[in-house]
Amino acid sequence: MKKILITAALLTMSSSAFAGAPGGPNCGWGNMLFKGQSGTPSHIMASLTNGSTGNATFGMTFGTNGCSTSGTLSYGGKEMVDVSMIMDEFSEDVARGDGEAMTAVAVSMGVEEQDRANFKRTLHTNFDRMFPSEDVTTEHVVATMFTVLEEDEKLAKYTVAQ
Repeated sequence: MKKILITAALLTMSSSAFAGAPGGPNCGWGNMLFKGQSGTPSHIMASLTNGSTGNATFGMTFGTNGCSTSGTLSYGGKEMVDVSMIMDEFSEDVARGDGEAMTAVAVSMGVEEQDRANFKRTLHTNFDRMFPSEDVTTEHVVATMFTVLEEDEKLAKYTVAQ
């Protein structure tokens, strides 16, 4: 049961990230139909309208529907991996070099099964870098984790999409 809760928490955190809209903030019929409205339901409906009709893609291709590809895509959300809800369990697992929270993080990052032992060993070896004090922030832990993984030739591939 604990494993299911940890995995659910990580997946929920991963899906709560937001990216800059391709084509710009005014792109597509959904934005036109729901212009001036705010709130989650309006944003979801605009996104569904754009996605289900393909008009935003058309607009980006041909410069119509309020779309443009001249801007730079941005990302204003949280890191895709968020261990804040399981920080205690994760730190204990990293200290031990194994555990459900560590496995859940590896799975949420797409670490293939054959690389998980190396993933766990690498994080365990770098425990002091990741957790330099009791009041370490989640941001520090995640940023350091990605740095540590980038330093490993076989694990660096899991940091590319982050």
